[in-house]
Amino acid sequence: MPSFVPDTFDNCLPPLGEEPSHPEHPEHLGETNLMINELLQVVINTILATLFRVIILLFRFATRSVPDQFDNTIPPVIEEPSRPEHSQDTGEAHLSRVQEVAITTVRATGVILGLRRIPVGFYVTVLSNGAEWQTSNTPVHIDQAVVEWNERIPLPSKASSKVRLSVYASFELGPMLGHGELLRTFEISVGELLDLSERSLPIIFEHKQDEVVSSCTLLLVIVGQRRSHEKFAESLRLVTPSNSCDMHALIVRTDAGHRLLARYRRTQNNRDLDQSIKHFERASDLCPMDHLCRPAALFNLAVAKFVSCQTNGSHTDLDNPISLFQDALDLRPTGHPDRPATQLHLAMALLSRFAKGDCQIDADAAEESLNEILTACHVNSHVHRAALLVTETSTLHSARNTNANHIRTEGSIAPMLPCSPDELLHRANLCLQRDDPHALDEVISLHYDALEYYSAMHALRMQLLGNLGVMLDIRFQRRGNIQDINKAIALHREALALRPVGCPDRSLSLINLANGLCTRFKHRGHEKDLDDAITFHREAVDLYPVGHPSRSLSLNNLAEDLSTRFEHRGNDQDLDGAIALHREALVLLPVGHPHRSMSLNNLAKGLAVRFEHRGNDQDLDEAVSFHREALDLRPLGHPDRSMSFNNLANVLCIRFDHRGNDEDLDEAIALHREALAVRPVGHPDRCLTLHNLGNGLSIRFMRRSNDQDLDEAIALQREALALRPVGHPDRSGSFDNLASRLSTRFEHRGNDQDLREAIALSREALALRPVGHLCRPSSLHNLAVTLCTSFEHQGNVGDLKESLENLRCALTLSTQHDPRRLTIHQSLATVYLTFHQSGLHGNGECIDNLKAAMDHLKEAAHVVSGGLLLRLRASLRWVRHANEHTHDTELEAYATSMQLLDVYISATASVSSRHNAMKDFPRTLAVDAASCALRSGNACRAVELLEQGRTLIWTQMARLRTPLDSLSKRGGHAEALVKKFRDISSLLDKSPAEYREETPRVNVEAETTRYARLLEDWNKTVEEIRKLEGFSRFLLPPLFSDIQDAARDGPIIVLVASKLSCDAIIILHKQPPISIQLPTDQEKLVRLVIALQHAIRKDAGPKRAQPELIKALRKLWNDIVRPVIHNLGGFARYGSRIWWCPTGAFSFLPLHAAGEYREHGQSLSQLYVSSYTPSLTALLRARRSHERSFSVSFAAIGQNRPEGASFTLDCVEPELELVRSLVPPPPTVSFTKITSIDATKSRVLCALRDNTWLHLACHGTQKHDQPFKSAFLMRDQPLSLLDIAQMDLSRHEFAFLSACETAVGTPNTPDEVVHLAAGLQFAGVTSVVGTLWKVNDATVERLVEAFYKNFCGDGTMNSKRAARSLHRAVQSLACDKDMPLDQRIVFMHIGV
Repeated sequence: MPSFVPDTFDNCLPPLGEEPSHPEHPEHLGETNLMINELLQVVINTILATLFRVIILLFRFATRSVPDQFDNTIPPVIEEPSRPEHSQDTGEAHLSRVQEVAITTVRATGVILGLRRIPVGFYVTVLSNGAEWQTSNTPVHIDQAVVEWNERIPLPSKASSKVRLSVYASFELGPMLGHGELLRTFEISVGELLDLSERSLPIIFEHKQDEVVSSCTLLLVIVGQRRSHEKFAESLRLVTPSNSCDMHALIVRTDAGHRLLARYRRTQNNRDLDQSIKHFERASDLCPMDHLCRPAALFNLAVAKFVSCQTNGSHTDLDNPISLFQDALDLRPTGHPDRPATQLHLAMALLSRFAKGDCQIDADAAEESLNEILTACHVNSHVHRAALLVTETSTLHSARNTNANHIRTEGSIAPMLPCSPDELLHRANLCLQRDDPHALDEVISLHYDALEYYSAMHALRMQLLGNLGVMLDIRFQRRGNIQDINKAIALHREALALRPVGCPDRSLSLINLANGLCTRFKHRGHEKDLDDAITFHREAVDLYPVGHPSRSLSLNNLAEDLSTRFEHRGNDQDLDGAIALHREALVLLPVGHPHRSMSLNNLAKGLAVRFEHRGNDQDLDEAVSFHREALDLRPLGHPDRSMSFNNLANVLCIRFDHRGNDEDLDEAIALHREALAVRPVGHPDRCLTLHNLGNGLSIRFMRRSNDQDLDEAIALQREALALRPVGHPDRSGSFDNLASRLSTRFEHRGNDQDLREAIALSREALALRPVGHLCRPSSLHNLAVTLCTSFEHQGNVGDLKESLENLRCALTLSTQHDPRRLTIHQSLATVYLTFHQSGLHGNGECIDNLKAAMDHLKEAAHVVSGGLLLRLRASLRWVRHANEHTHDTELEAYATSMQLLDVYISATASVSSRHNAMKDFPRTLAVDAASCALRSGNACRAVELLEQGRTLIWTQMARLRTPLDSLSKRGGHAEALVKKFRDISSLLDKSPAEYREETPRVNVEAETTRYARLLEDWNKTVEEIRKLEGFSRFLLPPLFSDIQDAARDGPIIVLVASKLSCDAIIILHKQPPISIQLPTDQEKLVRLVIALQHAIRKDAGPKRAQPELIKALRKLWNDIVRPVIHNLGGFARYGSRIWWCPTGAFSFLPLHAAGEYREHGQSLSQLYVSSYTPSLTALLRARRSHERSFSVSFAAIGQNRPEGASFTLDCVEPELELVRSLVPPPPTVSFTKITSIDATKSRVLCALRDNTWLHLACHGTQKHDQPFKSAFLMRDQPLSLLDIAQMDLSRHEFAFLSACETAVGTPNTPDEVVHLAAGLQFAGVTSVVGTLWKVNDATVERLVEAFYKNFCGDGTMNSKRAARSLHRAVQSLACDKDMPLDQRIVFMHIGV
């Protein structure tokens, strides 16, 4: 009877619902406590506001600016904007060549930010040489970030002349009274303006002192120059001073009133407000009934008096501003541009009087005005948005039955506050630092008390709403009362409504609301909560432009929510997006920034998750590196040092799971112990550390079987459970964790009490996660696992049936894109396998349990959100069980596994990394698949599977070099696809940079991200090409009918070595393949390889008979070659060519040398001319016709004393001269010799590129641990296999490799055929001669001479002669008894 987790791959999967792999709660860079500090500080600095402030909040709700230093005369404030550096000699000569200079365009950015009133328009003035010019007054919508004026303003022609530019917000569209509110003003020379204009550089304004956001952040001024033959457009009108003394006084009074009112809003100095009213009253007196500006004067006075009424809290005084608003409205009939703004303010005043006096007539009149505004105004106008907000707020106000008794003046409230704002802030911070339930309840109560003092319209309310929401969120996370988080979200929504678009503190409410929604999602699982949270965080990020100090915080918040969504839906774009955001946040926090360690932690967490999802070692190593850096930035005494201990330990555990390095595990446990030491009883995160330490000890127990580790792990989990009392939201997780540890102990000791307790704990965890809880599927799964374990040990069928029912429910409750479905499907498969092997039926159903198990394994392999690595492992488990039970899905399982392996390997940018990744998976996958197909009688399918699953690394490189000549002739769309395919392929085909240890990780990550995006684009382009007629199978695994043509010049014998049988497949050009079961098995084959290698090392010598080698070659003949030859006779005449395509252990055998080795005995070399090919596809590529030059470019390259060599190869120079003497002279052959000091790596690379015929004589090395570092040794540095593989040698015809071990693969991945000779062929060389082991100088000299005499002795060059020439050269040496046998058979031919 199988155990519940029978497959080795499953052992790395913790029970769903456990927390061991997760770092501590994602760090929001101090978002929670910093936000509370900031919001409560705002509470301290803000005083009573009124309904009118609701509209003001559209532009500036909570200000922290200092008062402007001006008196009642309100002189303009001169600013010094930031300008890029530029040359000071803004030459007069340049300007003297033009007749006139003028501003043609002004573009202002962020004009709406920070304003405290609703503007109706903006304009610019330019003062030069005593004349003032003014642009048009331009309205702006709420979604309009930039205002542009394309109007000409003349400038002085001298570069040194000074001009003053000012930007204003106006409060009337027409006629405009006064200047409005000054946003920015500065002085600049004409020369400086010209220089900035020519470079398209804007003038950048800093935030005003103590302001978080200030209006008009950038100003781009475009200056034009008119020469004598050019004309400018019409100029703007000059602003001419009024000749009327009354008009001048009216403007002065109005401007003074606006300035004092704006200052009052910042300072709350009642003297400013009183002075503002006096100025507006005087202005009103200067406007008789028929004056054009009387409506504006009345409106300004009404606004100031309305503010005064709200401040004083007297509803009887509201009659005066309401009367003034009504008089102004009467003078602005329907169609007047300023009528909507007047109606809005009248409606606010009426609603304010209604709230205090409960007169329904006021409410009805206000509603009528608001409806007219909403109908008449554009939906994106500021007035429309404000009217909408007033409507919503008044509705909310009415719903709460707010009356006059709820509205108090500030003077009456302040003495009644239960504690000072400072005390409130202090208590809130204490609650964040320690888990004191009583203190938290008291702080929340104090916030509720404070809210009672302020109406829905008061400015303090939004800060209190936000703070209270945060504290309720914290209490929910500690106790789990769902009402707390629901209330928190409602409070955050109300606060957000009071901070509409344009409010500088809107981002804080967006972040708080998003965090609350994300918290609720994690406990309720409603996907809309998470999607809304992400939407709000995105908006918050947009409100923090580059350069804003809070941008990194906002990027982090958005990244964490995207990570959460990835964990629950498995969308790779969410995970990649989260990591990119974390990366951007880290860049904004350079070394020395106090939040850098937190950013490092969050980025590392994302990388660790991506590693677990995709298995890229680079992600894992980088995660460890970042966590170490974060720990270094948190020295002894740092409050977050324990957090870094925990996070680094977790990722080290992940690396241990992946690589099995005990040092990682021991370090992780040590780090968890350090974290626990600084988290004493009472620390809010002690529970998490207890759990993580327990998990690490449990893993070590599984590794070393030390009972003490497991007992300590259980004790720690019990303590962690005790720290999560009844009502704690994470109590269910502690139940699950402890249950898992007890179940493990039961499996190792058999104590029934442990098993009973594990089941009971799992049931309690499930009870705490009702239907609708996000983690209920996890608890159902974990209980099912424990119940299945119980059945295996106690035989209670009811346990097994309940396990099955729980797993079915878990699957039903999980959404389609839930990554957990992969593990649930695997567990269902195991339960059905248990039913099958026990002869039982699940819950009375008559179903095929084995089929059900295979179906679930298949489903697990296709859960896209589960991650590529886990899917691949699930498919391999499917392969194992289908093979074990001889199920008819076995072949499909193999095909699925190989397809997933191909995709998994291709996701790694580095070729060497791909090879390393191959080691983690069964090396015989492809040959086992082929063997399965052969057992089913389908030899064609066997060949297809071999081509699909072998030489993956070379195949993926070849895809990027696929010729598309036929497609490019299909028209414009096809041509565009071809170009795109070639461009992307060229970028992907480039080797990624070899980064040094000191290279910043940001550079490494950027390259990884670039590669991933290129790969995604490449895959999309391939899909587009497949849509074209005749290209439906473009770059898909080849069909047998496509690759059979590889045998057109002679049969190809594919040798398949699997654990069940050893077979040969003879592929013929026009006939079905022939399958032969060989009289050997995998074990015998391995022994034969070892015997051959031992014989070659032992018997090598000039006078030795080499009996052991002969014995091995005879066995090779009898067991492998002779059965093939026996079946080959009818299809290939003697003396013709055949090709061997060995797999697995066959790859290390000198098949061409097999024979009886006795007098009159047979040998393969007597019957056929043998060549080799790594794959059929490789042979097809080598046979592609290329344009051939009449003149052969031949390079003979030699290196007798490479770097680091202890001796000189004396034969190299004579060998190259011998080759020169044997190849035809010019013009047939253009011969180049490169040797000695000239044979450097760079020089040889150039020779390889420029010559299509090659002969290399040098040291050769084969590195089995890192095969792509196998190399030809040159004078300065090695010419590696990787260097060769990345070259395009598609026009090259021949290479003779006179070096040691150039055709030997690596035992770890034999079917990847990674060696120097294969690398040259895959790079494009048609025909290659290489060596299987070490070769001595005497052999080389004699064989080279014999080879080239046969190869080109007639004065012609044809690469197709290479195999036969080598064959004859070897035969000519056979009679030389002085030459050892191993040296006579060391050379072999690959290719055409």
